[in-house]
Amino acid sequence: MKEIDFNKMTEYLDSLVEGGVPSADCIVMQNHKQVYRHTVGTADAARTQPVSHDQLYLMFSMTKVQTMTAFMTLVEQGKVSLSDPVGKYLPAYKDLMVETPEGPVSAKTQLLLWHLVSMQSGLDYDLNRPGIARVLRERGMQATTREIVDAFPESPLKFEPGSHFLYSLSHDVVAAVIEVVSGMTFGEYLKKTIWEPVGMTNTFFAKPDNAGLPRLAQQWICNERGQIVTMEQTCNYQLSEAYESGGAGLISCAEDYARLGDMLACGGVAANGKRILKPETVEQIKKNLLSETSRHDIAMTMGRVGYGYGIGMQVLMEPAKIGSTSPAGVFGWDGAAGSCVTMDTASKTALIYIEHVRNHGVSYGEIHPTLRDLVFGK
Repeated sequence: MKEIDFNKMTEYLDSLVEGGVPSADCIVMQNHKQVYRHTVGTADAARTQPVSHDQLYLMFSMTKVQTMTAFMTLVEQGKVSLSDPVGKYLPAYKDLMVETPEGPVSAKTQLLLWHLVSMQSGLDYDLNRPGIARVLRERGMQATTREIVDAFPESPLKFEPGSHFLYSLSHDVVAAVIEVVSGMTFGEYLKKTIWEPVGMTNTFFAKPDNAGLPRLAQQWICNERGQIVTMEQTCNYQLSEAYESGGAGLISCAEDYARLGDMLACGGVAANGKRILKPETVEQIKKNLLSETSRHDIAMTMGRVGYGYGIGMQVLMEPAKIGSTSPAGVFGWDGAAGSCVTMDTASKTALIYIEHVRNHGVSYGEIHPTLRDLVFGK
């Protein structure tokens, strides 16, 4: 197992806060043991309250790691197959339309579950689409996950399923499928299959407005001038009080995500010995599902050169292409507020990094790759 230079990690994390990032919370797990923890910076708008070890954060797209884990428990149980049509579970997805220069036409390709998990569905991330607006007008804050997800197809797909990669609301659709198959709300299924068995006691769904929530760190945003300023404690992906976004809805803390990352890095077994997934299922999550065209898409639209994308997580495929010393096979995902979880099953190592800054491009282009190579690199 690689010896990590934790002094260098601490120096780097401290330098981020010295450079203007309000806070950084970082944990490294190796084979069920926490081998590193460093918190630095402040959690309040006045920048006077030090970050606590149980600080809560809006996790945004790091939610997707949990959604995919939950979905794969159903695959393991034989209740769903990646090759199943989405319309088998959500009839609104049976007869889809696709945008063309001449106008919407009927899709030639059936939308399958593997198109959703790999972001090759043809959906986009338009939260203002007409179907969502209609449901919210009719149902208001009581609109459910299923009601809102069923309205997505009122807008045509951007392309034929499977032909391109486009980061989208696909994983919100997966959450609705999980509800149909399990007979539970998405949150209930996460609690039963992940939170309780793994020991994640500080994870739950956000509300559209989370002002006043105890222990929730101040949310910041990097403005057009590159200044990091305060913003409202909102989660715009939680479209109603009743909606549970599979793509971006959770609030959690570094310690809970460390338990989750450690479980996946250790082949599906949590630190308490409870098995969530089989080792072969975790390896399946890491298998690239993108065509060369779709790999070009993720490189161009998200800057993920050298990466593939499996079941809801990016997978490092060509480290030399980006000058990385980390091994191929390192996998994970990140969130809109600059956080990330990165894992390696070969060394049973997981890295969790949390900040709370929206629109912070340096997080993805510099901070995450630097931490990745400090932990996993040669």
